Amino acid sequence: MTILHKFGWVGLAILCAFAFGHVVGLLNPHEKVNALWLVVAASCFYVLAYRFYGRFLARRVMNLDDSRRTPANRLEDGTNFYPANKYILFGHHFAAIAGAGPLLGPVLASQFGFLPGFLWIVIGAVLAGAVQDFIILVASMRRNGRSLPEIAHAELGPITGLATAVAVLFIVVVALAGLGLAVVNALHDNAWGTFTIVMTIPIALVMGLYLQKFRPGQVGEMTLIGLVLLVTTIIFGRTVAQSDWAEWFLWDKTTLTWSLATYGFLASVLPVWILLVPRDYLSTYMKLGVIAMLGMGVILLAPTIEMPRTTEFISGNGPIIPGTLFPFLFITIACGAISGFHSLVSSGTTPKLISQESQAIVGYGAMLLESFVGVIALIAACLLIPGDYFAINTHLSIETLESMGFPTKHIEQLSSMVEVDVSGRPGGAVSLAVGMASIFSGLPGMSGLMAYWYQFALLFEALFILTTIDAGTRVARYLVQELGGRAYAPLKHINWWPGVFGTSLLVVGAWGYLIGTGTIATIWPMFGAANQLLGMLALCIATTVLIKMQKTSYLWVTILPMIFVGVITLAGCYELFFIFVNRAIAGESTHTLTMGLNAALVGLVALLAIIVLVDSMRKWYGYLVHKHPLQSTEVFEGEGINIPAGPCC
Repeated sequence: MTILHKFGWVGLAILCAFAFGHVVGLLNPHEKVNALWLVVAASCFYVLAYRFYGRFLARRVMNLDDSRRTPANRLEDGTNFYPANKYILFGHHFAAIAGAGPLLGPVLASQFGFLPGFLWIVIGAVLAGAVQDFIILVASMRRNGRSLPEIAHAELGPITGLATAVAVLFIVVVALAGLGLAVVNALHDNAWGTFTIVMTIPIALVMGLYLQKFRPGQVGEMTLIGLVLLVTTIIFGRTVAQSDWAEWFLWDKTTLTWSLATYGFLASVLPVWILLVPRDYLSTYMKLGVIAMLGMGVILLAPTIEMPRTTEFISGNGPIIPGTLFPFLFITIACGAISGFHSLVSSGTTPKLISQESQAIVGYGAMLLESFVGVIALIAACLLIPGDYFAINTHLSIETLESMGFPTKHIEQLSSMVEVDVSGRPGGAVSLAVGMASIFSGLPGMSGLMAYWYQFALLFEALFILTTIDAGTRVARYLVQELGGRAYAPLKHINWWPGVFGTSLLVVGAWGYLIGTGTIATIWPMFGAANQLLGMLALCIATTVLIKMQKTSYLWVTILPMIFVGVITLAGCYELFFIFVNRAIAGESTHTLTMGLNAALVGLVALLAIIVLVDSMRKWYGYLVHKHPLQSTEVFEGEGINIPAGPCC
């Protein structure tokens, strides 16, 4: 770097430290924090991390090499493997990983105050989440796009492979249920929002056919068509909601649940280019545009954070999340800092679309961008008066909240402005939409458009969630076929149509059932704990990959975050297990069944995670201490030959 560049990076680091000083209270500790400082601190930190730590991982740890042919080129089949345009690749990957977690998790965790969540989102993403996503993506890409359980089976043996596969399957089903429930709670009896979301499906089909069949390679034209149709749909949605057609889209929770399941089924069985990829691409750049607008809105308006740095609920007994700050903050912010679900995308659809190895850095950069989404969501929620925030996210009365020290102030006015009663809509989606709409309507010339911005924000959130549901259902289908293929060989073929249809129905039926029988208070903590456990497993497998690559001097990159995430998540599982057991004992018959099932799922996933961890550590000891020979399943230049990695250094 030139001297000028060095001064630039030093200046950015100083600005980052100054902004963090304001956020944590080292500077002006007795004043309310301006949201601008959160945006500056996070942005500077991400840029520094991507430039230095991301480059270190790409060049020194994983040694990305464009001379190595990727599976997208060697195994192209037009359905699952094909070299995607780099912008579409980014669009698909970011859309697939950026689900409800970075939006809703930070909102729900705001009950503890804004500071703990902010620190975990920013620091956790750089040192844990982005590391996991990137290393697993490269590992899968160099193994013909194998899934995480397949990598575990090949690199660590049948015990770890089977335990990982079963754990991953349970985790995916619970994750999809948690994400789907957020959509259901936000869109039920909302004709405007439901119409807009439904219309994104035919728009995506038009985009996919246009790019693949009518005008191949014309990404710009396809993008313009998609954006015009999407904006038209949003504007026309209010007309639909106020017309006789509204009753067609006033869906109850049951209808919404099984409509989501139908969409997930279609996304799982159709070729990726016709629905999944174009819809992800469309929603990604809409997401990026909205986040950029929100960031600019915060910079221009410089609003004050109303939520204190910490609240009394850090010791437990919160109205939204019942547990204490440790470990429930970490499992509530399910995706903003680290998400095991990302490892399924990084070893699912994305490695089958990369045309050059250097493009795999998308795994690190996309996670940082998702973390920034989490920061913006946290800001939007914490701009609300604390009493209004709790009134939206709980069913507690105004009198009860006032007795707790959180009086409401604008809740009726907010409901009038967005043309929907927003009180008593838990889950985080509605409070986030209100916060976002408040930022947008504060911009010049936007004061009278609060209702439009609210519905637009709900669309924005739902697109995040649905793009995870479509990719997640497809990944879960792959997992079921892999597991079932051990008993019935034809199931292993991911293009065998009876297996495709049967396993897809099984997956959507499972997460649809959990949505129908659960609540945000039960499913979301369970989703968060399971998701973080999968993150620990992914880091465990990534450690094995580094050992096989003879990168033992860099093992700290994965082991340190693995230990931290493992401790907090196993502690969370322990507490959740007994919470569900106690509720099952004290509840009614139907409640007993649901709570018992939840306890069994949490206990099973935790047990499987411990099995994987213990078996992996036993293998590591053999490799590093007893110098057992290393056998890697990396594929070089398409010969399909497994090259031994040689003795451990």
